[in-house]
Amino acid sequence: MDVNNSIISSALLLLFVIDPFGNVPILLSVLKDVPANKRRRIIIRETLIGLCIMLIFLFFGRFILELFHLQTEAITIAGGIILFIVGIRLIFPDENGAAIYGGSGEPLVVPIALPMIAGPSTLATLMVLHQQQAERLFELTLAVLLAWGIMALALLSAPMLYKVLKDKGLQAVERLMGMLLLIMAVQMFINGTTGLVQAM
Repeated sequence: MDVNNSIISSALLLLFVIDPFGNVPILLSVLKDVPANKRRRIIIRETLIGLCIMLIFLFFGRFILELFHLQTEAITIAGGIILFIVGIRLIFPDENGAAIYGGSGEPLVVPIALPMIAGPSTLATLMVLHQQQAERLFELTLAVLLAWGIMALALLSAPMLYKVLKDKGLQAVERLMGMLLLIMAVQMFINGTTGLVQAM
């Protein structure tokens, strides 16, 4: 039961950070000039590339931490700060709107796989999870696959989601995810600070 809860909680955390529902309008804007018969293939390809990047950071993030001699508490606190900023941005988005891919033609890697899916916040979260649960790498891998699967379904159904939820509905879902992310961020900060005080 604990293992299942760990997988679900880690998957939810990653899902909140990736924020697939908030990315639906951006995805539609990126693919607006792409023929309709190519859009599904592009989304599948880009989500698979994003998954590969996430798994690379999950498995080798520990070596990156060791290379820079980073402590667990420092990573946890930094991760909490990053998630807090992401949560704030989800609740109070920029009035000018997010930066949208301005290139022409078919997107490759940028901006869907990176940074829409495997962005800095997602990669930092994976490093934090690995550092905190290094002995549960298999469960973390399942959590990544679960979050990725839900995210991929959301992106594949982007046109339908947009028709059903409209702008206001997507904004409501995004703000709810932001609130939950803020709570998780504060808890991560508390855990890291507590561990740092105990270590001293």
